[in-house]
Amino acid sequence: MAIMADEKSGSLILVKQGAEARVFESTFVGKRSIVKERFSKKYRHPSLDAKITLRRLNAEARCVTKARRLGVCTPVLFAVDPVLHTLTFEHVEGPSVKDIFLDFGSNGVIEERMDDIAAQIGDAIGKLHDGGLIHGDLTTSNMLIRNNTNQLVLIDFGLSFTSTLPEDKAVDLYVLERALLSMHSSCGNVMDRLLAAYRKSSKQWSSTLNKLAQVRQRGRKRTMVG
Repeated sequence: MAIMADEKSGSLILVKQGAEARVFESTFVGKRSIVKERFSKKYRHPSLDAKITLRRLNAEARCVTKARRLGVCTPVLFAVDPVLHTLTFEHVEGPSVKDIFLDFGSNGVIEERMDDIAAQIGDAIGKLHDGGLIHGDLTTSNMLIRNNTNQLVLIDFGLSFTSTLPEDKAVDLYVLERALLSMHSSCGNVMDRLLAAYRKSSKQWSSTLNKLAQVRQRGRKRTMVG
């Protein structure tokens, strides 16, 4: 079922189309908002598709809520619609970390700002991991810096899940490391900076970083074989 604009949400402007969801800009009771719609998959049986979509919608809502309880800044969740399969969030005013880092790559790194952003990223991931929450899609596109406060905001918990396994936490970090290397290699040792903050934030950092070393090694072997 496609979502329709109503008197609460107002007009909908498509801003992103992904494999699992569409993201719109809108308004919610007078406030700018983001509406994320999980759409149906035609290759699945309709009843099965509805169950899977609803389960993933609720799981994302729970993970966002849990992240906030753990002290990680996320967009405020305004509403969950189990019929239209939508989540409505506050609209966070500010650039993505991806855009900031790309600007650093083009115009030179502002060291103080880089240190602040890397520290916030490491601190946020440490809080998630110690709370047993894996983000699942840690990229600089899914990190915003709120205007005026310069506060890091994590978004898109669509692939998030709960786990206390060091392996899962290490893979979460490895995904981010690969994203930094592929998109922001000109920004220098961003990963080292954020891992320093991760160590300060996480009480379980040692086991996770030991696993990260193993994950890196496996990644290098696959690269050599490929």
